[in-house]
Amino acid sequence: MLSVRDTEAIILNLVQPLDKYQDTEVVDLLTASGRVLATPVSSKLDFPHWDNSAMDGYAVRYKDVQDCSAENPAVLEIVEEIPAGYQPQCTIQQGQAARILTGAVMPAGADTVVMQEVTRREENRVFIQKPAKPQEFVRHRASYYQAGTQLLPMGMILNAPEIAVLAAAQCTQVQVFRRPIVAIFSTGDELISLDQPLQLGQIVDSNQYALAVLVRQSGAEPLMLGIVKDEPVALEQAVTYAIANADIVLSSGGVSVGDYDYVEQILESLGGEIHIRAVAMKPGKPLTVATFPSPHSPLYFGLPGNPVAALVTFWRFVQPAIKKLSGLAEGWEPRFVQARSRHELRSDGKRETYLWGQIILSSPSVYEFQLAGGSQSSGNLINLAGTNCLAVLPVGQTLILAGEQVVVLRIMNYE
Repeated sequence: MLSVRDTEAIILNLVQPLDKYQDTEVVDLLTASGRVLATPVSSKLDFPHWDNSAMDGYAVRYKDVQDCSAENPAVLEIVEEIPAGYQPQCTIQQGQAARILTGAVMPAGADTVVMQEVTRREENRVFIQKPAKPQEFVRHRASYYQAGTQLLPMGMILNAPEIAVLAAAQCTQVQVFRRPIVAIFSTGDELISLDQPLQLGQIVDSNQYALAVLVRQSGAEPLMLGIVKDEPVALEQAVTYAIANADIVLSSGGVSVGDYDYVEQILESLGGEIHIRAVAMKPGKPLTVATFPSPHSPLYFGLPGNPVAALVTFWRFVQPAIKKLSGLAEGWEPRFVQARSRHELRSDGKRETYLWGQIILSSPSVYEFQLAGGSQSSGNLINLAGTNCLAVLPVGQTLILAGEQVVVLRIMNYE
């Protein structure tokens, strides 16, 4: 068996990101959420577009207000009102000021804004009662971004802040990487679909639904191929179709050492090179990873059939692989944090053990891990509900006491 660390290294070395020339498409900005930029973006616009006020107040010349005070205010003539969106008409001369609102364009001649809270107005005169600093409350043109330079880098995922930046830059379309295609099928004569009546000894196929959701959350497109019986011909047909039509293939079940576990021999008969057969982790020991010599070199993951084991191996290995494949420049590695356990955590110490539960931010800088109630069995899907992290007990460690620190794998976004 390979260690978890070695398994991760092998998988991520096998992943080749999508090609920036062949695997891209142009999409409208409103449909670009969650996509990965395939080319750097620049803008013809400066940000801010022009010098503008960061405060409601008065646009003045610094020289006119540098020495004023409440006892000896600077008295200036108001020559113009400048709301946001208005183009100033006057040039501010000595002894003059313009009433200005937040975001409005600075008038020529003015270099400083005095906030209205330190002023007093009488008709067309303003009394400045506190000295200003040079350039105070002025946002200068191109101080945030200079036109023609890189605005957003290639490999960045587009979420709300990035979409806002692109909209402000008047980008109506962007070039993004296509979504990777991930084929999913479950194996086993005991499996039935959701709409079938359950008979003695049968199991409803939940893996395919959970994996499809996780694939979408990872930025890829699931290709659901249903349930495949434990028959060599049917399995060969499913694998053949999957590797021809997907970038990554996920099967669950059929990779252990049972009499009806045919997946590995079928992979080899189709020219697959098996890189991983088992991992020293619990749950998730039976894991098969293979590649094929086809033009697009699909990556095959044979996941365990037990529901929790299938999800744990996905979170630990498949999710980073999909994110790296998708073109992300960074942020695709597994994310670990230290947390204080609220419970006693145990393992046999023989394999790296993953216990599921919730991570909670108990104070601004302290995370706590709460173990899911009930049995931590790889067949117990029920207490997986609400899980947002996995506590990790390394090989050789059998006990973490309540109140002690534990390494936690973050499996989804949370606050």
